[in-house]
Amino acid sequence: MGENRKALAFSGRIVMVGFGSIGQGTLPLLLRHIDLRPAQIVIFTGDENGRQVAEEYGVEFNVIPLTRANYRSVLEPRLSRGDFLVNCSTDVSSVALISLCQERGVLYIDTCIEPWAGGYTDISVPPEARSNYALREAALALKRPGMPTTILTHGANPGMVSHLVKEALLNIARDCGRAVDAPRDRLGWARLAQSLNIRAIHIAERDTQVAEPRKAPDEFVNTWSIDGFVGEGCQPAELGWGSHEKHFPPDGCRHTAGSRAAIMLMRPGASTQVRTWTPLAGPIHGFLITHSEAISLADYLTLGEGDSPEYRPTVHYAYHPSDDTVLSVHELAGRNWRMQPRIRLVKEEIVSGIDELGVLLMGHEKGVYWYGSRLSIGQARALCPHNSATSLQVTAPLAAGVIWALKNPDRGIIEPEEMDHAEVLAFIRPYLGELAGAYGEWTPLADRGRFFEEDLDRDDPWQFKNFRVT
Repeated sequence: MGENRKALAFSGRIVMVGFGSIGQGTLPLLLRHIDLRPAQIVIFTGDENGRQVAEEYGVEFNVIPLTRANYRSVLEPRLSRGDFLVNCSTDVSSVALISLCQERGVLYIDTCIEPWAGGYTDISVPPEARSNYALREAALALKRPGMPTTILTHGANPGMVSHLVKEALLNIARDCGRAVDAPRDRLGWARLAQSLNIRAIHIAERDTQVAEPRKAPDEFVNTWSIDGFVGEGCQPAELGWGSHEKHFPPDGCRHTAGSRAAIMLMRPGASTQVRTWTPLAGPIHGFLITHSEAISLADYLTLGEGDSPEYRPTVHYAYHPSDDTVLSVHELAGRNWRMQPRIRLVKEEIVSGIDELGVLLMGHEKGVYWYGSRLSIGQARALCPHNSATSLQVTAPLAAGVIWALKNPDRGIIEPEEMDHAEVLAFIRPYLGELAGAYGEWTPLADRGRFFEEDLDRDDPWQFKNFRVT
């Protein structure tokens, strides 16, 4: 990835909120691909983590944790019309930041919709109010004409995976002998998915990165934001609910307002597992962690409305993190979801492994099709400093979203599904290692019942009850 891709001029200020692993990995990409001076960037973050990286690039670095009480007084003097707020934070309300940006005519992007600190885990708040469904509805409620571009949830997932789903649909259609052009609108993409009989879509990820030293007792180890992962893991499990589903989960809960494209389970995502498949790992058990793409993709590909639409696929995340992270989650659950006394975000300590992150489309005539990125730690370090395989799959889409917004500054609030997938993937592709597609014959019924009889729907393998690990 060379410096010659720098082409886009920008005269405003970029304010980065949060500077953990994603912020640190995004900064060199912004400076590489946007023609701006380090003096045009200012960072506000909650701790000293990342100061050395900011100083390396000559960027102003401020340790000021943002709260309900101070975020306006801190940010307003630094945000003028035409500036850009890049939100890489946790524990800072996305809705509050979006509202501020709208008031001041400022562009905005984030990688997920965050509540204020404690919003994910406050058990005095009903689970539905802590769901990503509710957070998304609150952000979409800010839509109004004439506002600067605000891109919601544009990292790896949510974000990049929505573009991968569109490309995968086109690939399946081509491989099934159907000549189709890329649809131009939401209805066209939904009709294409329906015509291919896409019943279920997993964001299927297996992270095999290994760090030295390995996880110790009473320590949580992860390859990306620990606060972010634990927060979303303690939220209720959520999934887009398909029109083909016949068995509503006994612990499931429908929403009564909004699109009703998704449901939630009355249990944390980090304690809910599902069966999935990736080409290199094969069959795996992944955590059904709530993510916005499970809701936005299911909503985008819906034909009809309400709880019984004409067509909608079931969509959810199925995440097998690094082995040390799996151990960390098991230990966390054993502590009744009280955080370990020590945490370690690994980046430089990673010695091997890849992140195999893609989308798995199921139900079509060729079986299952996985399409995504296979990125090793060595490739990530060579492609962009201050990144791991996991972070670069987030930071490249984030930078792509910033550039897209600068080119399209008056689109208001939009989600990844509403963007030109080909344009965004063209930017991201050089940072993804191997971008590959593979068909498989796997179904969640494979080898089931070898040891005991299970309550399965053997007439329809793509029912959610068949995926769920009970």
